[in-house]
Amino acid sequence: MEQITEKTIDIDQILKSKMGSKAKWIPGFLVSWLKRTIHQDEVNAFLWRSRDKKGTEWLEACVEYLQMTLKIEGKENLPDKNDGRHYTFVSNHPLGGEDGVALGAIIGRHYDSRFRYLVNDLLMNLPGLAPLCIPINKTGHQSRNFPAMVKAGFESDNHMLMYPAGICSRKQSDGTIRDIPWSKTFIVKSVEYQRDIVPIHFSGQNSNFFYRLARFSDRFLPFNLAMLYLVDEMYKNVGKTFEVKIGKPIPWQTFDKSKTPLEWAKYVQDKVYEL
Repeated sequence: MEQITEKTIDIDQILKSKMGSKAKWIPGFLVSWLKRTIHQDEVNAFLWRSRDKKGTEWLEACVEYLQMTLKIEGKENLPDKNDGRHYTFVSNHPLGGEDGVALGAIIGRHYDSRFRYLVNDLLMNLPGLAPLCIPINKTGHQSRNFPAMVKAGFESDNHMLMYPAGICSRKQSDGTIRDIPWSKTFIVKSVEYQRDIVPIHFSGQNSNFFYRLARFSDRFLPFNLAMLYLVDEMYKNVGKTFEVKIGKPIPWQTFDKSKTPLEWAKYVQDKVYEL
């Protein structure tokens, strides 16, 4: 989506594009509930005010809009932007909104916007963000083009910013907030394209309501209901302070045959939580 209007996010149109003629069978009260839950009017007002911004500049406007205070530790571990190499940045995903915006702003500023996200394809409805994205379909069948898009991303002149859990963190049985086990894609592709991996830890958590809903959704529903509340959670976190800890790059040669790619993914995930 390239055109920004005073109603850029239009739930009616999104449902129609996702469901076609079946969208008309969704009860009106459910559509109204969804519009309130995703803060359609507030989000559209911000998108309209920031309509002249794209990419990193737009992300920085989001950080300001959300009144985020970022305490960054280990910024010296970010590789030199002029070293001629490409990197894979991986992070835990505690929030689902602010963490993505903040890390994109930090990395985008340091590397002159030469990075790309792998993101939920619904985020392509945000015109300021879309130029930085390789979309992942989280709500329907995976695009047949997805492997080609990932390949193009890793072959490009851009660094990659990835959240290998795929969804935001869940509350564990011991009460801690932690990602589900990370997928192996970032290991496999980083080795294939000889990209060192930079681990990042982002602090923060969502509400207890969100974690209860996520637990129910993960156990009993065939879709991620909790995802619908991520914008609402974002607004609950307005004005908060977050710690960002950047670790030293891990050379791609580390990921040899002594472990499987999935085991190496767990290794890096553990490193992130040690930061």
